[in-house]
Order: sequence, then C-alpha cells, then structure tokens
Amino acid sequence: MKVDITKALVDEHRLILRMIALLEKNAPRTAEGNYLNWQFYLDGIDFIRQYADRFHHAKEEDVLFKALVDNGMPKENSPVAAMLMEHDQGRNFVRAMEFAVHEAQAGLTETYQAIADNALGYAALLRDHISKEDEILYPLAERVIPETMRTGILQRYQAAEAAEAQVLPEFGKRFQTIVTQYEQE
Repeated sequence: MKVDITKALVDEHRLILRMIALLEKNAPRTAEGNYLNWQFYLDGIDFIRQYADRFHHAKEEDVLFKALVDNGMPKENSPVAAMLMEHDQGRNFVRAMEFAVHEAQAGLTETYQAIADNALGYAALLRDHISKEDEILYPLAERVIPETMRTGILQRYQAAEAAEAQVLPEFGKRFQTIVTQYEQE
C-alpha cells in the first residue's frame, strides 16, 4: 500500500476553510458597519500568512509541487503553475485587506468595503483553490509520485513542521485556538 502524501495537506485545508468561513461571515457585516473588530482581521491576516501561506503553502510549493515537477509535470503552463499563481493572488488580497484594516483603525470608515471586498475575494479564491487541490491535483500526485519518493516527502513535511515549532512553539495549537475563539463569537 502506498504511503499517503497528501492527507496532511487536506487536513490543513480543513482549518484554513474554517478561517475562510469566518471571513465570509464577518466581511459583509463589516461592509455594513456592523462588525468592526479589527483584531479579528489582524488575527485572520496572521493566520493566513503564518499558517496558510508560510506553513501550508510552503509544504506545497517546496515539497509536493517540486516532486510533481521532478516527475514530469511542466513547471510552466501546468496545474502547478496555476496553483502558484493563485497563491500569489491570495497574497495580494491579504496585503490589500491589511492596508484597509490599518486605514479603518485610523478612523477611515470608507475602507470598510475594501476590507470586505478583499476578505471575500480571498475567501472565494481559496475555496476554489482548495477544491482544485483536494479534488484534482492531490489525487494526481497520489497517482504519479512513486513510492520511492514518498517517505522523503513526508520527512520534508515533518522538517517544515519542526522548523515552525522552533520559531513558534505549539504552532498548530495556536491557530486552532484562534479559529475556535472566533467561531464562538
């Protein structure tokens, strides 16, 4: 039986989708001026940058996508290229959301809509992105990556997790707690 190289990534997607659901819930309320908890957005941005991007996307970009390319998938004009482009688009939404939140903290109410638009743009992009990975790219990876590479891939995932734990102890637990806290609002 083959070693599963995508289960951990799918599991991480579940937490990311929980944060996306929070953005989808709160962004329309912010646009209306009814949800002005800027700390939620700052924590959401931190979650996206640290957990979704630095931790999760790094495993994809530096490990899984590289293994797919090493096994014959073109780096350009391919599913890998599309996923990398979407990672960059997500980063653009996050930068714009952060800018708008800082403007709102300074009292500019006209940025509420920009916060909502960027939060919802990110959420829509990531929902679609995660669906493509979970339903198309990851099953493809499970089919094409040979058994001889799988243990090494898992070891590189574990190394990435250990590196995060060195920088921020209880890394995963911290972000689970943040999401759960806002789900209870």
